[in-house]
Amino acid sequence: MNKTLVLIQCRDELGLVAIISKVLVNHQLNITAMREFVDEIANQFFARIECDGLSFDQNNLNTELRSVLPEYSEVIINPKAEKRIVIMVTKEYHCLGDALIRNYFSTLNASVCCVIGNYDTLRELTKKYEVPFYHVSHENKTKLVFEEEIKKIVNEYEPDYVVLAKFMRILSPEFVSQYEGRLINIHHSFLPAFIGASPYRKAFERGVKLIGATAHYVTNDLDEGPIIVQQTIPVNHTFTVSDMVISGKEIEKSVLNKAMQLVFQDRVFRSGNKTIIFE
Repeated sequence: MNKTLVLIQCRDELGLVAIISKVLVNHQLNITAMREFVDEIANQFFARIECDGLSFDQNNLNTELRSVLPEYSEVIINPKAEKRIVIMVTKEYHCLGDALIRNYFSTLNASVCCVIGNYDTLRELTKKYEVPFYHVSHENKTKLVFEEEIKKIVNEYEPDYVVLAKFMRILSPEFVSQYEGRLINIHHSFLPAFIGASPYRKAFERGVKLIGATAHYVTNDLDEGPIIVQQTIPVNHTFTVSDMVISGKEIEKSVLNKAMQLVFQDRVFRSGNKTIIFE
């Protein structure tokens, strides 16, 4: 049996599940898994449907679903199974290294097209996994020139997503808008507390009992885009700053990978500044 994935986002109305099911049956598709949710505040309906079927006309199915769903509905049928991604980095290796290993052993559910760094620090790491590395320095350049150089490389690869794996530069609204909904970032979860340099030292001095990480979509509101995954771990008085940094890197790797898996498997829907996730 061929597997079919249907993603739907639309205005909520009475009887949508029944309507959708009827259309799928008409196309000889058997629902094997269905997750749906209604955001009552936004009046939005979300559905992720897995089906089995022998053969059907995908264009006809798309057209028929749109004809019976509310106006301006978003319908995606069989999105690309393996996504293409570009990773952007600065100097920290842990998130990049984890993604490259998963890419090498084909467990990332995506293909890493290239890595772009505003320092040359991680070139050798990337080279070990035979992934192209591009050094685009931000020094002695305007933000406009710097970002234009990055965009030129990114656009050559036509990625589905751009992952900021500890890329420590603030992107302009113009850059973000060009890749709206396709930029994924990871950072520690101390924000909005302990802003700026040395957040772990500040957290240590404050005596925090939890540290964590947040993966989110990038928007023009710095570090405040729709959250995909968050996780925390406990720490105590025995932890040094170094212990916190090590633990923080481990949780950042875990959270970023979890977020990528969810996004690449088309399990994440955006609803305003929130996400609907069908795990």
